[in-house]
Amino acid sequence: MNTITHHLSNQTWRFIDQSSVGVYFDALQSFAYDDALCISVGNECSDSLLRTWVHHDTIVLGIQDSRLPFVQEGIDFLNEQSYNVIVRNSGGLAVVLDEGILNISLILKEEKKFSINEGYELMFALIQEMLRPYGVTVEAREIVGSYCPGSYDLSIDGKKFAGISQRRIRGGVAVQIYLCVSGSGSERAKLIQTFYDRAVQGQPTTFEYPRIVPETMASLTELTGEALTVQSVIHRLLLTFKEQGARLTSSSITEEERQAYEEQYIRIIKRNERISARHP
Repeated sequence: MNTITHHLSNQTWRFIDQSSVGVYFDALQSFAYDDALCISVGNECSDSLLRTWVHHDTIVLGIQDSRLPFVQEGIDFLNEQSYNVIVRNSGGLAVVLDEGILNISLILKEEKKFSINEGYELMFALIQEMLRPYGVTVEAREIVGSYCPGSYDLSIDGKKFAGISQRRIRGGVAVQIYLCVSGSGSERAKLIQTFYDRAVQGQPTTFEYPRIVPETMASLTELTGEALTVQSVIHRLLLTFKEQGARLTSSSITEEERQAYEEQYIRIIKRNERISARHP
């Protein structure tokens, strides 16, 4: 039994759609939601969970990015371009979030046999199935020159359109992906390229930051030639779950999950404040 069949076929998944409310809350809240839902699934208070979310004009930095020698100058540049800047609580480096980027979280109970690679493979297989009707070949390999590069960059014809990360907390696993659905992938990459230029300025760094080549990135609309939207991709996502035999139930946050969310949000806010305090 392959990974996607094992986790979807005859399995019940809660679906929480927060793709249309991103203008009303920030990405730090999204990370807090995923942590709270990880705790709920890890404690066996919830079935596995599918969550979709979108945020407007936000740059999510990695913790390593926050330690660049001139990071405040980089952040000032992003603020001048009307982007909010936060630091994520999972691995990875700087990424762009906007109304053309769909984020998907698969939240499952952590099991000994559910390795980190299996989490990545599950998301990769899901995206392959979602995009099958468009006749494209999706690859999972690092795209050198992209922002937030990793071995599970998803690409078509060598151009990256998505990146996958994972977060494991208290017995739950959140496998998260950002999908560049519409707009210009290379323009987003130029934004992050300039951030690194301003934040590094030729000085030594404690990690190998990405040397971005904007042409290595594109959106699904650019790659498929189809006028895709976040909502059309969500529709295709839900169809794929059903085609794979999953039982989907539309859901909302429970009172216990809301309390856990409040606790996680306060923790994340405090950590971001500590990071900001290091770079006045």
